[in-house]
Amino acid sequence: MSLIKRVISALKTEKRSDPSWDAVALLGNGRLYQAESISAVYACVSAISETIGSLPLHLYKEARDGDREKASDHPLYDVLQYQANPLQTAMEFREMMQATVLLRGNAYAEIIRDGAGQVIALEPLQQVSVLQLDSGRLAYDVSVRGTMRRFLQDEILHLRHRSENGKTGISPLTASRETIELAMIERDHGTATFANGAKLSGILKFPQQLKKEQRDSLKASWDTQHAGAANAGKTAILDNGVEYQTVSMSMEDSEYLASRQFSVEEIARLFRVPPTVIGDLRHGNYSNSVEMNRAFVTHTLRRHLVMWEQAISTQLLTPAARKKYFAEYSVEGLLRGDSANRADFYDKGINAGWLLRSEARRLENLPAVKGIDDAKPNQTP
Repeated sequence: MSLIKRVISALKTEKRSDPSWDAVALLGNGRLYQAESISAVYACVSAISETIGSLPLHLYKEARDGDREKASDHPLYDVLQYQANPLQTAMEFREMMQATVLLRGNAYAEIIRDGAGQVIALEPLQQVSVLQLDSGRLAYDVSVRGTMRRFLQDEILHLRHRSENGKTGISPLTASRETIELAMIERDHGTATFANGAKLSGILKFPQQLKKEQRDSLKASWDTQHAGAANAGKTAILDNGVEYQTVSMSMEDSEYLASRQFSVEEIARLFRVPPTVIGDLRHGNYSNSVEMNRAFVTHTLRRHLVMWEQAISTQLLTPAARKKYFAEYSVEGLLRGDSANRADFYDKGINAGWLLRSEARRLENLPAVKGIDDAKPNQTP
């Protein structure tokens, strides 16, 4: 976009997105940034973002015969596969962006281009405010070291979770904040209980009326002797008709462990992650864990993989380039299964004629064998 067009667009009347869809919307009491302190949340975000970051992401170009080949000579290829910016590898950048999408609903990166308009780097951005111009296009106000800088839509890579206004996404944490708040309360309850030596809270009943100074002194004395993990298991001695009466539920009464386990399932359901993937093996065994790993790819990762592929095509490639180039993740490694299943898969493909022996060896990272494809099925070269 020319400088004149950018100036004209920037001067147009702007319309900010509804604040309720702000990318940094908080949970109750501003606790969004503490959500990852819940192990299930951290595990779900890590499982998705680490996988997205580590999977091979290639830029392909279509050949004349309808086949495709890696566009390793294109500047964008290295940005997606090896080095996203001077400070981050491609894996680190994609992992960070994906985690930000899951936690905040949106992730932003500045698109750095060379003199020919080709993408040569992607710089992640924080503290971004999205607004809409009269033209319908989006603009982004970014706070950089206390200075506000405006970017136009063509200058930003914007990844968003499911959106209800088409401009900004909503994270699973914000959409189901009560579920996260409940998990935090359960976690805090357990922390406080064990910090106090798993002691029930209660009251001391005296037969006579006490003065304020006496009450304060007795409370301080009781807390010193019986509160805290260091005092767990100590025996309290009461005299002069004093009685102790509990006023809280025990861990058993509140079914603490069961509720904690249910919270893990609830959080896994929010992120659509099979519980076995985040270490909840109560209902897992060897057979269904393998199938759940495959379900993780098809039902959990697929949405995010397509988000990346389409964002790259629409935001990093020109309309002319999209007719020739496209980005695609390689997930075959996650779907291969065990050695017996892979061997059966390769055997059927080779015998059916849609897979070459050299391709099977390449998928297994084995060295090439000269003339291996010249042999007939069930015959060695």
